Amino acid sequence: MEIEVSIITVNYNGLNDTCALIDSIAFNKKLEVIVVDNGSSENEAEQISQRYPHVKTIRSTQNLGFAGGNNLGLQQAQGRYLFFVNNDTFFKDFNIMSLTTRLDSSAEIGIVCPKIRFAWDENPIQYAGYTRLSRITLRNKSIGCGEPDFGQYNNPHPTSYAHGAAMMVQRDAIEKVGLMPTCYFLYYEEIDWSIMFKRAGYTIWYEPACTIYHKESKTTGQSSPLKTYYITRNRLLFVHRNCQGLFKYLSYAYLITVVFIRDLIKNHSRNDLQKATWRGVRDFFKLSID
Repeated sequence: MEIEVSIITVNYNGLNDTCALIDSIAFNKKLEVIVVDNGSSENEAEQISQRYPHVKTIRSTQNLGFAGGNNLGLQQAQGRYLFFVNNDTFFKDFNIMSLTTRLDSSAEIGIVCPKIRFAWDENPIQYAGYTRLSRITLRNKSIGCGEPDFGQYNNPHPTSYAHGAAMMVQRDAIEKVGLMPTCYFLYYEEIDWSIMFKRAGYTIWYEPACTIYHKESKTTGQSSPLKTYYITRNRLLFVHRNCQGLFKYLSYAYLITVVFIRDLIKNHSRNDLQKATWRGVRDFFKLSID
């Protein structure tokens, strides 16, 4: 029987979370699940395969990053619809067919995202769509983030960008647009990919008939050197790839002066974060020169 939906998730030293996600999926003959073990310290692909023989596993001996891992899974996928989902998410009601219905409603829709709610406390909303990035500061807002869910965002609508934690994509659209950009490694990939889709003439939708729960920590604002480095570098890389003319140079100026100085001051007591900020700017210029 032909596979309709391929669920692709990337695992990096996250065996327990990945298993919880798999346990929340209602399997059927038209659905496949692909787990990419993205350079975990142990071969977690083998452990998952033993526990879930109906799940397709792929072992990469090196960490390929968010996009690289997902692209590896995509190459093995058979479905017409590809659902990229973080391994630290889970379903309470498995209803991803509402996402395929939304994609089928118009040939112009290339990506659709479910409602995303945090997995802690009373499950406040994380994502009900995105506002547009401002042209110079690159700031935007995740609609509804932190709000209790009273059904206020239960109407589907077009949105500016997909959310990387859960997004379903038409295979035909990927063949036209191209794979997820791997140059970022972490952060900004799905925003860049969203722009690639929009440039190709596709729209992106938010579909709240499907909800997924995300275990992302309450303390994500407390940065690590890894996160600080990639956020710093990739903001500049995003400008390099997507901004044009005067706005490109105004964004560079804003990020290298206002944001850079702000981050150094904010992290004055964290030498590791200050070093990560400096390295992020330095390595961007190395990339842009190359």
